[in-house]
Parts: sequence; C-alpha cells; structure tokens
Amino acid sequence: MRRTVAGVMARRRARLAVAALTTALLSAACTSTSPPAVPEPVWSAAPSPSLSAPAPTPAPSQAGAETLTLAFGGDVHFTGRTARLLRDPGTVFGAFAAPLRAADVAVVNLETAVTTRGTPEPKEFHFRTPASAFTALTAAGIDIASLGNNHALDYGRVGLADSLAAARSAGVPVIGAGATADEAYAAHVVTVRGVRVAVLAMSQIHTLAEAWAPTATRSGVAMSHDRGRAVQAVKDARAQADVVVVFMHWGVESSNCPKAEMTSLAKALAAAGANIITGTHAHVPLAGGMIGNTYVHYGAGNFVWYVGSSDTLLLTLTVSAVPGGGPDHTRVVKADVLPGVISSTGQPKLVTGSAASAVKARLAGAQRCSGLKPGP
Repeated sequence: MRRTVAGVMARRRARLAVAALTTALLSAACTSTSPPAVPEPVWSAAPSPSLSAPAPTPAPSQAGAETLTLAFGGDVHFTGRTARLLRDPGTVFGAFAAPLRAADVAVVNLETAVTTRGTPEPKEFHFRTPASAFTALTAAGIDIASLGNNHALDYGRVGLADSLAAARSAGVPVIGAGATADEAYAAHVVTVRGVRVAVLAMSQIHTLAEAWAPTATRSGVAMSHDRGRAVQAVKDARAQADVVVVFMHWGVESSNCPKAEMTSLAKALAAAGANIITGTHAHVPLAGGMIGNTYVHYGAGNFVWYVGSSDTLLLTLTVSAVPGGGPDHTRVVKADVLPGVISSTGQPKLVTGSAASAVKARLAGAQRCSGLKPGP
C-alpha cells in the first residue's frame, strides 16, 4: 500500500493544521505549568559520556535529495488505567501528538491484541483492547503500527485475525504479523515526496516463539530467530525502497543495555541493507548510534503503559534520501530525542528542566554500554 505524493502532502498539511489548532487550544485552556507542544530540550540520541551532545556531522550534499523526518515511539497498549484513555481517543498521546503528527512517517509498537474474542495463550500476561485503539493512533498522527511483538497473539490466532481486520477497517497499516509468513515479514512501503520508505518489524522474544511463528499457511508474528528469513526480509525491502527501516521487539526487561543477541542481529540487518534499526520491549529506553552507515537505536521504552512510571522518549530522525536512488543514497543526518516520563495516567508526559536532565543522564549511561559509535 503506497501513498501518492499529493496524498502525503495533503495529509501532512491537514496534520499540521490540527497540530496548530491543538497547540492553540492547549495554550488557551491550560495553566502555565502545562508543557508546550514541542518543548526544549531536544538532544542528540547519542550523547557522549560527559552528557554533552556531540554536534551532528553534516552529511555530504546529494544531488536531488529530499529531507524526511521519521518518528519512533515505544510500546503502546490499553488495559487497566490506559483503557480509560480510549474514552477520548484524541487525547491519548498528550503533547507528544504534535511531534508525531509533524513527522513524515510515525511508527509505534501496538503491544496488544485488538479483539474481544479468543482464548488466552499459555503465558503470564495477556493484553487486549477494542478497535478504538486504532482511532487513538490515527488521531495522534501515527502512520504505522507494529504487531511484531510478544502480545499480538495473546488471544491466539483468532485474536490476531481480529487485530488484522480491525487495522484494515481503520486504514492503519500494520507490520510484523500477518495471515501468512510472507505477510508477516513484508515491509509496508510509503512514498513521501518521491522517496520510498519501507518499514518492517520482527520480534526477538523467545516466549512461544516457535508456536507463534507464521508459515505459508498459518498466521503469526515475524520472528528474527530465523536469521535467514530476517535477513532476506531486509533484502526484499531494500529492493523496493530508498529507505529501509527495521522495527524490532527485543531486549531484556528493565535493562538499558543491549544483549549480544541484539547486537549480533543489528550487524546482520545493517549488512543486509537496513538504513535504520530501532525497537522496543525493555520498558526502559536504551541508546542510539551508528553501525557503519546504519543508525541503530536499541529501544524507546514504554509509551502508553498500564502500570508504573519510567522514562520514555520520542526518537525523530532526519533523513536525506534521493528519490529512486535506493538505500545506498540514504543517510540519517540527525537524531533527536524528545524526553518524557510515563505519568500516573499511563500517558507519556513531556519533561523539562531538572527532570529532563535526569532522563538525559540515564540515557548517557545507556549510551556507554550500547557498543555503538556516536552519531550521526
């Protein structure tokens, strides 16, 4: 499914108009303690150990290149306290909605089955939500939702079928799961100002991985444990796009350091042609940097979450790409992080001042164990 250039521009203008109206209403209705729609500070996603962000290195100019912005948020679901948010879907993402809408392409991980049916799978936690979850995503300007995670089949293949049907009905492209293996591993391709952007998703979580894996005749979640299939999925995306993004579900819960399985896979996907590799699952943010010419961010943490409080972030990447030039003519030229915390309602809340500095310090600690080169 591709968008035309005219369609993309029309949609983007509509988004920006909504964002401007939202900001105006917030300014009129809120007290001076309410954060602005896109506040400072925003810093490089790869801060140095000294906590000072390195200046981005300007990329060489490319003849005919377009500049795109891609935004990535973390794990989203609606249960417990976050289920109540769906009473007013347009407010779920709070002040983070404006930068999501402003991006050319925005992606989050939808960590739930979208169903009222099915039987719980033999696992500890089960999440499901009504189809109004997709209303909340579209209201915030989210373009693509990943189902490549360890909760998409919480209510079995009946639940997954309902999720896929609800996504189609809402007009929200989903990645990382499908009715067959070919569908699950396929990228969604969107065209922005002539630049073809392919986004695909996979899970590296081992729980029920074999049972949930798709086949030619069985639905499921794209699993990166099949390294050959994972690499081929990136190569297939590379053949049809100028920008290749892999959205992973991976990591160790509560750890902001990547494990060897993650770093090994990231290198393989980068070698296969991915321009951007990012992901979620650990419930805390990890850090970003470079593997060769590939920008990698190991995890954005929770974004809309049903319990507790934690750091969160919105990662926005500025990309230079030549329409029709293929991934070899794509460069990530800037990586910005908008910091936040998960509030008492389960929503992401923007932070500034000392609270933002504290988040920044923890991200700097994550950077030191990332094994990534600073950049871009």
